[in-house]
Amino acid sequence: MSSVPQVPQWDVRRLPHAEGKSFLVTGGNAGIGYFVAEQLAGTGALVVLGSRDRAKAGEAITSISSRVPGARLKHMPLDLADLASLEASVDALGLDRLDAVVHNAGVALDHPPRRETEAGHELMLATNHLGHFALTHHLAPLLTATPGSRIVTTGSFAAKSERLDLDDLQSQRDYQPKRAYARSKLAQMLFAVELDRRLRAAGSTTLSVIVHPGGALDSLTPSRPPFHIRTAGERLRHLPLGLFVQGKEAAAWPAVRAVLDPSVRGGQMWTPGLFGLRGTPRIEPLWNHLADTTTAARLWAASCDLTGNDLTFTASTKGRCD
Repeated sequence: MSSVPQVPQWDVRRLPHAEGKSFLVTGGNAGIGYFVAEQLAGTGALVVLGSRDRAKAGEAITSISSRVPGARLKHMPLDLADLASLEASVDALGLDRLDAVVHNAGVALDHPPRRETEAGHELMLATNHLGHFALTHHLAPLLTATPGSRIVTTGSFAAKSERLDLDDLQSQRDYQPKRAYARSKLAQMLFAVELDRRLRAAGSTTLSVIVHPGGALDSLTPSRPPFHIRTAGERLRHLPLGLFVQGKEAAAWPAVRAVLDPSVRGGQMWTPGLFGLRGTPRIEPLWNHLADTTTAARLWAASCDLTGNDLTFTASTKGRCD
């Protein structure tokens, strides 16, 4: 009688080896993105930190290298709000394959006035969604050249109670910063689900996966000088919150698992295990409004128009954006 193969339990602190692989983390120089990059670097893979700020990226690389002996790290100049710059950024990577991209970078504005990019797009939508949409277009040849590659998109709890207004996608009529942010994250998540549908329809082996980090506080995050220093007093004052939320090191776990775990499948959403707020990553059912194929298709078409990019995963990665 043959035995059933046992799938090893996922251990967030004992990650599988990934030598020979390459991963890109947008916003990998700070916050949750930094810890995603640090943890992936420990697998032996080449980790590329996408960041606008070369100095901050250098500090992050120095910090990771001090904690991960032999870490293979690289900086990719990346300004997601500048759509015209993304093709050159990808060309400068100098890679012939890419095993995963983690769409992590984002911007959140707390107060009016509404801000626009040079191209005239609302800043949060442009950075959080349109920039990642266009970046995926430019990365498509590298991802297609890599069997089983993954596109991991970082969502947010803020998007759970929001709905898109496709007639005012850029918040021109009624700009409320927190709502505009939540809608930009919802747009990211709808993009990730629609992308998975299109990848499957094309017969691609590339996977599109959603993650969200749960509740992540600086006060519960381990120090990483010089860009984050946690005092003992801060840690003690906020320790009770650790029953409900977590630091950014743990908030990186869903994205890291989505990149590395061979059991991950396209179209899934991975979240912290305890009420989606903290703990070991697990699969969470897609929220109902993420399964709205009509809204997702309309958003896709609008994103094509606003970015000027066709995004099609086929053998040649060329085609119409429809």
